[in-house]
Amino acid sequence: MSDKIIKVENLSKRYRIGAKEQGYKTFREAIIDGFTAPIRNLKRLRKLTKFDDNNAKGKGQRAKGNLGNPMPYALSSMPSSSDDTIWALRDVSFEVNQGEVIGIIGRNGAGKSTLLKILSRITEPTSGDVKLYGRVSSLLEVGTGFHPELTGRENIYLNGAILGMRKTEIARKFDEIVEFAEIEKFMDTPVKRYSSGMYVRLAFAVAAHLEPEILLVDEVLAVGDIPFQKKCLGKMSDVAKGGRTVLFVSHNMQAIQKLCTRVIILHEGRVVMDGPTDEATSKYLGDGMGLNGEQIWPDINNAPGDNVVRMHAVRVLDQNGKVCANYDVRDPVSIEVEYWVLEERHRLTLQLYFINEMGHVLFISKDNLDSPWRDNVCPIGHFRTTCHIPGDFLNEGLISITYGIDTIDVSHLNHATGRDVVIFKVSDRMDPGGVRGNFPLQWRHDGVRPRLFWAVEKTT
Repeated sequence: MSDKIIKVENLSKRYRIGAKEQGYKTFREAIIDGFTAPIRNLKRLRKLTKFDDNNAKGKGQRAKGNLGNPMPYALSSMPSSSDDTIWALRDVSFEVNQGEVIGIIGRNGAGKSTLLKILSRITEPTSGDVKLYGRVSSLLEVGTGFHPELTGRENIYLNGAILGMRKTEIARKFDEIVEFAEIEKFMDTPVKRYSSGMYVRLAFAVAAHLEPEILLVDEVLAVGDIPFQKKCLGKMSDVAKGGRTVLFVSHNMQAIQKLCTRVIILHEGRVVMDGPTDEATSKYLGDGMGLNGEQIWPDINNAPGDNVVRMHAVRVLDQNGKVCANYDVRDPVSIEVEYWVLEERHRLTLQLYFINEMGHVLFISKDNLDSPWRDNVCPIGHFRTTCHIPGDFLNEGLISITYGIDTIDVSHLNHATGRDVVIFKVSDRMDPGGVRGNFPLQWRHDGVRPRLFWAVEKTT
């Protein structure tokens, strides 16, 4: 018997440039859609059955896994490309065994989220085949998985029903889900009124506690604060130890290295490596595929944050103010952060964590000494904060930026957090004109390499 729980063969996804994606339906529309869905599904099933019958004549019937019948996507061969289309995935193939924890990494736009949407049956592929041998629970971007008109309580039962669980099974897990999410007093509030942080807390709690055989988790965990992220990572570790399968998309190499035994690298929609975690992360970081000098959230409603602060952008800028992800050790670097303040009753501070490729924090810097609002509440509006790092300060290597925006008072409430939102590379050209001087050997890869002022004199 096979222990394969996911099998992906030649999967491709094409999008038309400029095509609109459908937004949320109203509750009434959702009910109408529920009545008409069986007819649409029957038509689609007939197409799939016809394809399988034709395919079986030449190739034989598909094998069944040890967890039951697969849920296949089997479509026609890949159509030709054109100037008004873009391929998010191209001929992606891999297999996952039951109980594996797989990391999926790649630059923004590599196809990671598209892959998870297809595996979650949110999006259909353009071509290829996917077989899933078990119940799937997914936590993708904020806004998927729950119906916005329903309360948190109702969405827990709805998600459990979608997974095929009985009401008694969901009720048995209910208190545990609420305790993990830490939003008990909002359980009877429609989730459309939740902040992104509250939404993610509940969505992750539901996804992780309703015992799916397959758990799919996207970078959405970056929306939560750092203590909650650690809590989620611990829960995913428990899920994996319980023999369930996890596919984890993240830019956080430390989390990938801690959780995953195997990593798939996507680049421009294709699998460029599928191997052990250490080898894959070293290739990803060493080849510069993880570099990303800018992260933008254009939609304030889906941006990280809460009802006080919402993020807009984080950028790495060169001395000319241009976005750049590659620097010489002698170059100055600036980190620019843009965000919206939505309530005028908080004293806020922004802090930046500078982290190397091994996940170690090199140093932390805050804006509270130089901010005009250090001792006053921030007014409502759009803010831009820039941190300037002089040349001959950072050492060579890969550096990622994690941000946090907090209230400055005894509560120290966090309003927005993002891990590894931008990643840039610092290189040493071995030029004696910089802090290296005439030192000819390899400099140690310590955290920083600042140019300090020395006094050297002959006394006798």
